[in-house]
Amino acid sequence: MGKRYDTYSKVNTNWVQELPTDWGFLPLQSQLKERKESNANKKTDFILSLTAAKGVIPYSEKKSGGNKAKEDIGKYNISHEGDLLVNCMNVVAGSSGLSNYYGAISPVYYALYPSYEEINRKYYEYLFRNRFFYESLIGLGNGIMMKKSSTGKLNTVRKRIPMNKLKRVMIPVPPKPEQDQIVRYLDWKTSEIDRFVHQKKKQIKKLEEYKFTKIDELITKGMNSHVQMKESGVEWLGQIPEHWDVHTIKQHFKVRKRIAGKEGYDVLSITQQGLKVKDISSNEGQMAMDYSGYQFVNPGDFAMNHMDLITGYVDLSDKFGVTSPDYRVFTLEDTDNCYPEFYLRVFQVAYKRRIFYKFGKGAANQGRWRLPQRAFYNYSIQIPPIEEQKAIEYECKQLEKNIDEMIEALKKEMDLLQELRTKIIADVVTGQIDVRDVVVPDYSCDEDTDSDDIEDDEEEIEESED
Repeated sequence: MGKRYDTYSKVNTNWVQELPTDWGFLPLQSQLKERKESNANKKTDFILSLTAAKGVIPYSEKKSGGNKAKEDIGKYNISHEGDLLVNCMNVVAGSSGLSNYYGAISPVYYALYPSYEEINRKYYEYLFRNRFFYESLIGLGNGIMMKKSSTGKLNTVRKRIPMNKLKRVMIPVPPKPEQDQIVRYLDWKTSEIDRFVHQKKKQIKKLEEYKFTKIDELITKGMNSHVQMKESGVEWLGQIPEHWDVHTIKQHFKVRKRIAGKEGYDVLSITQQGLKVKDISSNEGQMAMDYSGYQFVNPGDFAMNHMDLITGYVDLSDKFGVTSPDYRVFTLEDTDNCYPEFYLRVFQVAYKRRIFYKFGKGAANQGRWRLPQRAFYNYSIQIPPIEEQKAIEYECKQLEKNIDEMIEALKKEMDLLQELRTKIIADVVTGQIDVRDVVVPDYSCDEDTDSDDIEDDEEEIEESED
């Protein structure tokens, strides 16, 4: 633990018990005011979005947002550059951030600006990142909404925090020079931690790429690098071991469509993590009015989302249930020459390498790039001897196990770093650590970051205020 202040005073709050004696403890409205500027006359059509991980970003940069607002932007408010935005519908998730833009914001956001000049805005941004502070705001929320998880547990997902309550929340107010030093210190420390986390993410990405490359190599070239090779005559296979054959899917597999005819069965959804039992009671995601027209899936059946070759996938079912009649369910008919787990990898690699995509038809820009049954049946697959298929599958599983263990260890290290980040922010913004005399070194935070590496929660709740 870092150096403490010499003296502290007790404070009456459930998220911090004491503050340095010379700090203030004042209502939020004494430091920050709500900007009440309407976009009714459509002063701007530049829309801003508030995300938990990236803070304030242009709405057009949201992964799921495109460049269209979800409602009439005349109902939006205005935020100025430097405003602190807080999502009053999602304070529970700590969704807040300083804006670098002038733009229109959803009515569920509060835009806060300093009540007077002697304020470091970024100190208050860090204060809102203090987990203990924003968790204390949960009790202020109106309109509790419960959500059932896949395990059946009910979770609170949002509570609206009224401004008349938020503005009276008591917050620590260090002297301005200490605010400045706290911001310098936390910028340095969080950038260091972010750099370490980014390095871990890059290592994970490389391990995932290596795992896929090795599995692809094993299922197309075999395990013996010294074996004689031959041309397969298939573009995506290239050379294969001389003793392997090349057939088509229709020689070994058969498409099945067995309509349930009634409801009451588990509904199976095909995701990029495999087949999942869909929680139809949650009314989330795409729901059907009637599941009696769904088709059976038996354990040992293959099920693939051939309607979407961009985000779709294929899995080998270990469950009994029903799935969409639009999906393709097929069975392995030739178990003497084909090992199902080996061919699951063949089909999954065809998705990941976008090989199936080459034979698709439809409207890719609408997420409807499907694989016709004729193209599916005529798709060429490699046929090693079945004992070799089993040996290759065993090698793939061992490879996956070893690499996944390394990835899991890296993820745990990332979790520890994020916990450290959370603790440092919480301790420093409340004066539990004295950083006044810490010399902040010159440091660089210009390291390239790949947005694809960042797993962030970009949930934005676009609900008009009553």
